[in-house]
This record gives sequence, structure tokens and C-alpha cells, in this order.
Amino acid sequence: MTEAIEKTQVNNQAPEEITKKDVTKAYLRWHFANEIPHSFERYLAPSLLYGMMPILKKLYKDDDARRAAYKRQLLFFNTQLSWGGGVITGLMSSMEQQRAEEEYTDSEVLMQDDLMYNTKAGLMGALAGIGDAIDSGTVQYIFIAIAVPWAQQGSALGALFPFICFATYQAILGVFFARQAFAMGRNATGLMQSTGIQTAIETLSVLGLFMMGVLAGNYVKVESTLKFVISGKDFVIQDILDQIVPGLLPLAVVMGVYWFYTKKGLKVTQALLWLTLILIVLAGIGIL
Repeated sequence: MTEAIEKTQVNNQAPEEITKKDVTKAYLRWHFANEIPHSFERYLAPSLLYGMMPILKKLYKDDDARRAAYKRQLLFFNTQLSWGGGVITGLMSSMEQQRAEEEYTDSEVLMQDDLMYNTKAGLMGALAGIGDAIDSGTVQYIFIAIAVPWAQQGSALGALFPFICFATYQAILGVFFARQAFAMGRNATGLMQSTGIQTAIETLSVLGLFMMGVLAGNYVKVESTLKFVISGKDFVIQDILDQIVPGLLPLAVVMGVYWFYTKKGLKVTQALLWLTLILIVLAGIGIL
């Protein structure tokens, strides 16, 4: 009887199996808690811990072991929502699972605290750079570009469409990365180097450039009022420019701002002041 009781107690301490559903739940908890408990000392670590708490409870039945896992995941952490958050949530779930199994079987603990945190710290900056460039720098503006005509017509869809689509896109992408990273374990860093992901990044980058061109062509309005009368015939400069390259002046303005940023850095206020001054001068002398 005593042996049976002891065996039952040991089995009760065994880590439970982590499923795709658990990983999905962990990412979605991180997703919706992101930035809410933001602090200077830990940044987004409380959000990550909140996301992983159900998994850690399934893995560590001993209170002391669970508290230690909480502390591991509560160290300084900051990354992008879906690319960084998705991969790292799945990867930490996989590494914690291995750690729990090592502790339960009393085998050598290879998944040391330093290894886990160094892995997380090494990935969070690199993945944030990719995620910010693709999501914040490209994808969200594609949704905005699609919705701008609706907003100009006064439709509420113009405001809601980018928000809903972008939030849905990030949630789906984050769940995908979390599941893939959990399945791949410590080899999850190879996910970012896979042919499919690299092709997707390049495709989105090119699409983003097209959309920026569409926005510049449609919503940057610069026209010349300059005209001449030669031998009794009117020569309107704007009509001539439109015959040569339609939208040449808006393109020149956009490229001028781009040139300023490449030379002076991303100094938006200075760019706006210089652009305003130049346009006022050109309008004052009758060129624009």
C-alpha cells in the first residue's frame, strides 16, 4: 500500500505533455497582454511570463521548481510582438519542457538557466529587427493603403479595416511561429533562415515598395503653374511634364525627402521644415 501511494505521488509530479493547443494559448496570452505590464526594469517579461504560466504549471508540479521557472521567464525581455514573441514563446516552451523532464528524472540538467536566457536574449533583438521592418514598416501600410480611399469617402471601414486586418495578421503569424518553434526546439533559429521564410520576407518587401509608390503617386500632389506664350501658343509646363513622365514632380519630392533622410538621418521635423520652406519659395516665384 505504501509503495502504491509513493508511486502515485511520484507520478503526480511528472510533467504533463505540452500540446499545440497549449502553445497556441501561450502565444495568444502573450499577444493580448503585450505592453500592458510594461516596466523599465523588466520591459515585456511579465507579458511573456503571463503567456507561459499555464505551460509552466503543467510542467512543474513542485512549488519551488515552478517558482524558479517563473523567475527565469521574468528576467528582462523585449522583442517584437509576432516574429520575436512567436518564435521565443514556442522555443521557451520547448526548452522548459526539456528542463522539467531532466529535473523529474534526476538526470544531468543540460538546460541550464544561463543557456535558456542567453538563447532568448540572443534572439529577441534580431527577431525584433525583422518583425519591425516587415510588420510595422511594410504590412501595416499595405492595409492602410487599401483603406485610404474608404476613409476619404467618410466610411468607418477606412479606420477599422487596417486595425482589424493587421491585428488578425499578427495573431495568425505569431501562432504559426510559436508552433513551429516549439516543434523544432533549439533548432528553431533555422526557421528564420528557411527558404520559405526568406522568400516571404523578400516578397513582402517588394510589395511594400510597390504600395509606397502607389501612395506617393496618389496622395502626394505637386503641380507646376508655370506657363509660357511663344509665338502666340501657350506652353503649360505641367502638361509637358505629364506627357514625358506623369507624376514627375511628386516623384521628385518623394525622392528629395528620401535623399535628405539618407544624408541627414531620420530627422522628420527638419525634413518637414525644409520641404515647407522650399515649396513656399517655389510657389512664391510662380513655379508651383
